[in-house]
Amino acid sequence: MDSIIFDLDGTLWDPIDTVLSAWNSVIRNNKQIINELTREDFEGTMGLQMNEISRKLFPALSYTERQQLVNACCELEQSFIEKYGGVLYPNAENVLKELSQKYKLYIVSNCQDGYIESFYKYHKLEKYFLDFESHGRTAMSKGENIKLVIDRNNLLNPVYVGDTEGDLNAARFAKIPFIFAKYGFGQVSQYDNEIKSLDELLSIF
Repeated sequence: MDSIIFDLDGTLWDPIDTVLSAWNSVIRNNKQIINELTREDFEGTMGLQMNEISRKLFPALSYTERQQLVNACCELEQSFIEKYGGVLYPNAENVLKELSQKYKLYIVSNCQDGYIESFYKYHKLEKYFLDFESHGRTAMSKGENIKLVIDRNNLLNPVYVGDTEGDLNAARFAKIPFIFAKYGFGQVSQYDNEIKSLDELLSIF
């Protein structure tokens, strides 16, 4: 193995409280939405692309209305993450620091463009990663983005670490091993290895 590609939400951190605060700030000013979103609402969208998230959270709105609302939510979300960050999973920086001394590290997420950069900006973790990609930047699936990162960095034997069935499917699409982050937001039908905490990556590798 020469490299590790990470999912972000539910794998390296939990950003939900910050994201929830931003989205509900926008929703309060939208008369078409009666109820504010809950943490449970967001947990059910982890790993999905933004158009899928908008359909799930705002099914009563038209496509155009959903797009306008989600764009406003995401714009405020970026500034909230840059200002307040999220909750890194225990020992995240120490694990990344140690792993980066032996392996090349990357991030591939289904998030919007600018989200990973906001994560970097607040938590100062960019120095451990050599590249990243997102659906918001390429409009491609997570599996396609994993392959993109593999190809442009000439990776020979990478693995993908994630916490949802979508992450599993993306790894299978890219034909690389999948490590299930059991502590995250999702459940999966199969995996090549599993970890109950980020620290366990150090014993696997």
